[in-house]
Amino acid sequence: MKTKKKALVITLSAALLVAVSILGTVAYLTSQDTVVNTFTVGKVDIDLDEADVDEYGVEIPSADRVKGNEYKLVPGHTYVKDPTVTVMKGSEESYIRMLVTINNLTDIKAIFGSDFLPQNYVEGWDNSVWVPAGLVEDASADTVTYEFRYYTTVDAREVAENVTLPALFTKFTLPGEVDTEGLAKLSGEDGKDTLQITVVGHAIQKDTFEDANEAWAAFEAQMSK
Repeated sequence: MKTKKKALVITLSAALLVAVSILGTVAYLTSQDTVVNTFTVGKVDIDLDEADVDEYGVEIPSADRVKGNEYKLVPGHTYVKDPTVTVMKGSEESYIRMLVTINNLTDIKAIFGSDFLPQNYVEGWDNSVWVPAGLVEDASADTVTYEFRYYTTVDAREVAENVTLPALFTKFTLPGEVDTEGLAKLSGEDGKDTLQITVVGHAIQKDTFEDANEAWAAFEAQMSK
């Protein structure tokens, strides 16, 4: 009896070893790696401001820059006004422009002539840097808007500081030949609106557009929705 029992144990052990050997031959060779895609949001961000001045257009020392000023008009006087665009660091490469809108167009033309152009009355404007790109008159609002485009794109993605562009212009002068009647029209004393010069800055990404014309056409289409 003892002999048979011992032989059975040996046989089972051998069978177990054979099974292990067979499983080992069908194991797969495997490897794994992972690519993780991280998405961040691009941005285009600008700021528009000008020097803080008193009513005679004299810059106030050490004052913060502001979003607008009020002026007392005096014929022949020159006023500091320097609308400046700053492109914030991290902004995508972009086209930049400024729109200058002047109200009371009918009176302006009566005073300065039908060929009135604001750049004829300013200092510090470089037309190779801020390139004139046309004008639009709005008869119903009695305004005219002039477009000036920065001569190149601005890429602020890799810069350490914000990118401040040259001012559109630095000063404007009220011609000395403006008479009392003209001053009344410009100042609103004749019952009409006071003269206002509104400057608006725009930026739009360069990517996906063939050129500036296509980019600004897309901008206008988006704004009109």
